[in-house]
Amino acid sequence: MGELVRYVIVNADDFGSSEGINRGIIEAHETGIVTSASLMVNAAATEAAVELAEDHQALSLGLHVNLTGEGEEIVDLQDLQAVKRELEGQFTRFLDLTGKLPTHIDSHHHIHREFNVAHFFIELGRHHGLPLRGYSDVVYVGGFYGQWEHGQSDETHIDVASLVSLLRSVKPGFTEIACHPGYVTGGFVSTYNREREIELKSLTDPLVKAAIEKEEIELINYGDYLKLAQTPRPFAKGETRSEAR
Repeated sequence: MGELVRYVIVNADDFGSSEGINRGIIEAHETGIVTSASLMVNAAATEAAVELAEDHQALSLGLHVNLTGEGEEIVDLQDLQAVKRELEGQFTRFLDLTGKLPTHIDSHHHIHREFNVAHFFIELGRHHGLPLRGYSDVVYVGGFYGQWEHGQSDETHIDVASLVSLLRSVKPGFTEIACHPGYVTGGFVSTYNREREIELKSLTDPLVKAAIEKEEIELINYGDYLKLAQTPRPFAKGETRSEAR
């Protein structure tokens, strides 16, 4: 059947956090390699992000469940019923805002991986047939990040060379590479700030696109994945989607 294709989803987190982040994500989609974004439904620029997504239909939109904010306590994580209510409320809010299901689910600060609350996320994803980050056959790669010690910036992990190396290391099958592009604007408080603009520069660098082409990586979004995952056999390199169906 030949060598399996390497499908890569490049997903931007924090969509809706601020006008600057919204602008950066759309730029990384239009001129870079971002194919998918995860929407915060309880952030300052949520509605603006939804409007932008409506104008960019090739950008698949998932739910970035936000239970922690940027230091404030949105919900007591020890109160499991409160967590469940908030999760369900944010899912419903996504439906109300967009009029459709998210293409995937993940969470701010990876809260969905925490003990005692993870099963709520898993049940939600299974109920709606949606991939949950780290709990599907999409391999999650989080190496493209500029702070491996809290508050300590390390730009070597988010420069062009690092991103190209990360892409080259991708295995056959489905992979998600997470990113956090954006512009630093007033009013947005986060320890992860100027790194966002460095990420944006790397994600839109022509050398990265050239590396993807050379490596014969196929960029897809989560909407594409939902269709491809229904196919009962792997694809051979060079096979088109119409041929595979």
